[in-house]
Amino acid sequence: MARFYRLVRLVIDLLVLRSRGDRSKDVEILVLRHQLGVLQRQIARPRFEPEDRAVLTALARVLGRDHWSILLVKPDTILGWHRRLVANHWTYPHRPGRPSTVTETRTTIIRLAHENPTWGYRRVHGELARLGITIAASTVWAIFKQAGIDPAPNRASESWTTFLRAQAAGIVACDFFTIDTVMLRRYYVLFFIELDRRRVHFAGSTTNPTGAWTTQTARNFLMHYDRTIRFLIRDGAGQFVAAFDEVFRSDGATIIRTPPRTPVANAYAERRSGRRERSHRGWVLSRERSGRKKRGSGRRAGDRPDGYESVRQSCERLATCQCARTVAISRAAATTTVRSPGSAFSTWRPKHRGAVP
Repeated sequence: MARFYRLVRLVIDLLVLRSRGDRSKDVEILVLRHQLGVLQRQIARPRFEPEDRAVLTALARVLGRDHWSILLVKPDTILGWHRRLVANHWTYPHRPGRPSTVTETRTTIIRLAHENPTWGYRRVHGELARLGITIAASTVWAIFKQAGIDPAPNRASESWTTFLRAQAAGIVACDFFTIDTVMLRRYYVLFFIELDRRRVHFAGSTTNPTGAWTTQTARNFLMHYDRTIRFLIRDGAGQFVAAFDEVFRSDGATIIRTPPRTPVANAYAERRSGRRERSHRGWVLSRERSGRKKRGSGRRAGDRPDGYESVRQSCERLATCQCARTVAISRAAATTTVRSPGSAFSTWRPKHRGAVP
């Protein structure tokens, strides 16, 4: 309505202006130019409505390019208005996309997936169809992916790590680690480790671990172990014979044998045995005891193996020996003198640093 009113008013003004004389038109033009100059000094950049742009564009076309200097805008601005008008005419409104899935439907899909780990997105899609919920199977798959839900086989199967964490309270792992003495005699130490508390029990040590010795050591270990063992993890070593497994089965435990060449399946025991061997070789010099009893007999679970010495005591003993040797060498080098035929007394020093005179 406002545009029609402005258009009618403009037409009437043009008719009135045509009936007037040239003198009055010139005076009016001067007055309008003066008022326009005043407004330009007060307003830096006037704003034009779409109707104003249409009128100015039409009048500019009548005036011609030679008289466009009297307009408030530049010729490039008028051309820009025209390009925008053409673009708006050929621009269609954007259609809205597919609506998102209802929140209740999304919640139902996720709940069905958690309550039924063996169901894939196809099965969930079929159950939704039975409930009267219309949805595409690809949408169910997309919801699974956004919620971080794995495919059905991966959700249904339980990983080895998850099994160990859930059942760690009753799982015990066993393995051997070796100790080499100063005389290059190797001892095999059988130990058990509790997975929940990481507590290590040393069962015994011997230089010749046989099946009979391992079985007797397992009996000795169970005599002093007061907790319930649900699962025993061991590798496929030949020392773990059937009688060894029967000792734990009689106590209600289940034997889990790790696959061949798979130390990660018995990671807790393998890590402990490797750490013991590295620390023992790097810090402890074991020696054989004289007059000791027969290896592997009369030893209780939890005792330290034969030839095993405390790391701290061994380090202190080695440090003391090295310090004493260094002091002796320094004193000998400083106090030992010889008489030279051609000079006075001179101090004799060893040819090589650290050599004993």
